[in-house]
Amino acid sequence: MNRHDFGERPHRANGSATGRDSEYTGRYVVLLDPNHQDSGIDELRSSAGIASVERVRDPDEGNVAELLERPDVSVLFEDLAAAVVEVRPEQRHTLVTTAEAEPSILAAEPERTVHALPITAPQQAPTEFFPAFRSDEGVVARHTRAEIAAGQGPAWNEDTWTWGLQAIRANLSHLTGHGVKVAVLDTGVDTDHPDLAGRIEATESFVPGETVEDGNGHGTHCIGTVAGPADPRRGPRYGVAPEARILAAKVLGNSGSGRDGFILAGMAWAVSHGARVISMSLGARVRPGELFPQTYEILARRALERGTVIVAAAGNDSDRPGRVEPVSRPANCPGILAVAALDKAIAPAFFSNGAINDQGGEINIAAPGWQVRSAAPGGGYRHLSGTSMATPHVAGVLALLSGAIPDASATDLVAALKAGAFPLTQPVEDVGAGLLQAP
Repeated sequence: MNRHDFGERPHRANGSATGRDSEYTGRYVVLLDPNHQDSGIDELRSSAGIASVERVRDPDEGNVAELLERPDVSVLFEDLAAAVVEVRPEQRHTLVTTAEAEPSILAAEPERTVHALPITAPQQAPTEFFPAFRSDEGVVARHTRAEIAAGQGPAWNEDTWTWGLQAIRANLSHLTGHGVKVAVLDTGVDTDHPDLAGRIEATESFVPGETVEDGNGHGTHCIGTVAGPADPRRGPRYGVAPEARILAAKVLGNSGSGRDGFILAGMAWAVSHGARVISMSLGARVRPGELFPQTYEILARRALERGTVIVAAAGNDSDRPGRVEPVSRPANCPGILAVAALDKAIAPAFFSNGAINDQGGEINIAAPGWQVRSAAPGGGYRHLSGTSMATPHVAGVLALLSGAIPDASATDLVAALKAGAFPLTQPVEDVGAGLLQAP
C-alpha cells in the first residue's frame, strides 16, 4: 500500500492552497486554558481576525466534519479546550505573537496533513513558512530479497494463532478485555465484516463527504488486530482483546490521509464516549532535531488525566541498518506511547523509526509489525506490514490490562504495560522497554 496525499483541494478562502503537494493546510490548531477559553478566542478574533467560531459541545452532533471543511468558520472543541482556526496568510505571524502574549493560549501550531502508516514513501518538504508558538519553547529503500528474508526469523505455526499473538503471548492469556472501550482513529471500518460487526460500540466519520465505511482497508485491519474474535470465521485468531468494545472514528479518508483537525475531533469524540485507549496508526514525518507538537502533547496529558491512554505508530521512514529516521508525530509526544515494529525474528523491522530526537522522540515499546494478518473490507483478510500494525497490538494489550485492573489510572496502565515487556538485546532507542507481552 502506498501513501496518498489527502487529494486535490481548492484554494481556501484565506488564500492558502491545500493541494496534493502540501503538508500544511493553512489552518492552525490552538490549545487554550480550559478555564479561560473565551479570553483566548476573543484575543485571536480582535488581533488576528480569525474566522467566526463554531463551538462544539457534543462531538456526536453530526455536523463536525462539515464544520471542519468550511473556510468561513473556526471550530472550538470546548471539552478539550482546543480549536482549529482559519487565519489569513498575512495574519499568521500576528496569530503567533498574540498567542505568545496571551496567557490563556498555551500553543498555536500549523495544522498538518497526517497519513496512515503502513510501509510508505517519503513525504515532500513544505514550501511555505508557518510560524508556531509553544509555551515550552526552551525544551529543546529498498532492500534485497536476502535482507527481507533475514527478517522472517523462525518458522511460526499460524494454524491457530497469528505469529504476532504468539510473540506477545496473547495465546497464553485468559484475559479478553471484556467491555473495555478502545477507540481506533483511522480510515473507518467495514461495519458488516462478520468478525467485527458485533464488537463495534459506536462509529463516527470526521472526514467531509465520507461515511465511516472503510474504503481503504487500513482501519479495518487495525481494528481487527485490537478486537478480532476469539473464533474468527476463517483462519487463525488475530485479535488481541476479543471482548473489547470498539469505537471507530474515521479521521483519515479513503485515500489514507487526513488533517490534524479531523484527529482532534476524533480524540474529543473518543474521550466523550469513555474510551480507555485511543489507538492511532497514523502520523507525519519529522526532521532530526524537530520538537514534538505541543498541541498533541497537551491533549494527551488531558486524556491521561481522564483515564485514557493514547498509543501511536512510530513511523516507517527508516532503511535499516544504514538509515534510522526520527519517530513520527504525534507519536513523538512524551504523553503518547510510541510503538516500534518488530519482524518475525523479533528484531526491529527495517522500516521502523527510532529515538533520534530528544524530548519525546523515544520509542516506548515494540510489537509485531511485519506481515500481520487481520481483517479486510468485504469480509476477508489480508497481511500488512508497518508500525501501523504494531500499534493495535499495544492497544489490545492495554485493553486486557484495563479489564484485569479496571480501577487503575491511565498512568498505572502505562507503567504496567512497560513493566511487563520482555527485554530485548537491541538498544532502547529501537525497541524501548522491549517486546510487548500480554498479561
